[in-house]
Amino acid sequence: MKVLLYFENQKMIAQSGIGRALRLQQAALGPIADVTVTTDPKCDDYDVLHINTYGVKSMHMVKKAHKMGKKVVYHAHSTYEDFRNSFFGSNLLAPAYKKYLVALYRQADTLVTPTPYSKSLLENYGLTQPIYPVSNGIDLKKYQPDEEKIQAYKEYFDIKPGQKVVMSVGLFFERKGLFDFVELAKRHPEITFIWFGNTNLFIVPGKVRYVIEHHPDNLIFPGYITGDIIRGAYAGADLFLYPSYEETEGIVVLEALASKQKLLVRDIPVYDGWLVDQENCYKAKDLDDFDQQMESILAGDRPDLTEEGYRVVQERDLHQVGHILDDVYRATLENKKLPLNENGTVAVRLADQKV
Repeated sequence: MKVLLYFENQKMIAQSGIGRALRLQQAALGPIADVTVTTDPKCDDYDVLHINTYGVKSMHMVKKAHKMGKKVVYHAHSTYEDFRNSFFGSNLLAPAYKKYLVALYRQADTLVTPTPYSKSLLENYGLTQPIYPVSNGIDLKKYQPDEEKIQAYKEYFDIKPGQKVVMSVGLFFERKGLFDFVELAKRHPEITFIWFGNTNLFIVPGKVRYVIEHHPDNLIFPGYITGDIIRGAYAGADLFLYPSYEETEGIVVLEALASKQKLLVRDIPVYDGWLVDQENCYKAKDLDDFDQQMESILAGDRPDLTEEGYRVVQERDLHQVGHILDDVYRATLENKKLPLNENGTVAVRLADQKV
């Protein structure tokens, strides 16, 4: 079986979650012996088009695939809910964007989306084809805590012994909880806050641009950083605080858990069923709750849940994700529907031995 992974404007989206999804999908499918992967849009001898993006070229690829009699799996990374409160004018455009997304998604034979929560959103849009929750996955090997990487991160940011560091990762979107993160930094000048990630300030609202340009001294915006520095930060910081209001999964959350980092997230529906407050993470409802819980975790007054959190990502290892995608492709080709577990995830992995 040959699969065409299509990502429109790869360079433009490289720093986003969708951009990372390309690399994750390639890594997940690479070890599957009877699956050949191509990213060449000119290829026409594939069996399944697995499409991840939403531009005009993406629409053209879908129509071309249908004309050729190919099966189409659309990866629903984006929803109306997570489009809002992002770019300048996104709320105004959101209703039209939703209609556009639904029109695109309806053309697919099968939809893949990261979580049961995002699946429920798609079903509420009136989409009726098979929809399978499949985690974006995580390469556990890359995020194993490493003292050399931790030391590289500390030297890069000049972190002193005993200095408390709270980190987060994301684009400069209001939806990501950026304002709450900035406010926490203002309230706690004794703590160092680092927000990894970058967005062109010309495409974000003025209030977002203002906080980036006028942030407190104890808050660092180092931009988009890859490799040893950020992996060292994931493992070496004192807390990963992710105040996002809306996600379809949150790849950075998986990365934090894989790094055995303490995790504090907003209590939102996307985490229901896999992140459990006070069992494998901590959840906060609002700014004051984030503040109180952050202080308690940094003071060592809360149990360390990192091992429990690590077990969550072990179930989302790329090896597992590759098998599930293989099953989805084959079910699509055979016009079959895969059963789901009680928690809404794919229950059967037909390709489990095909490595």
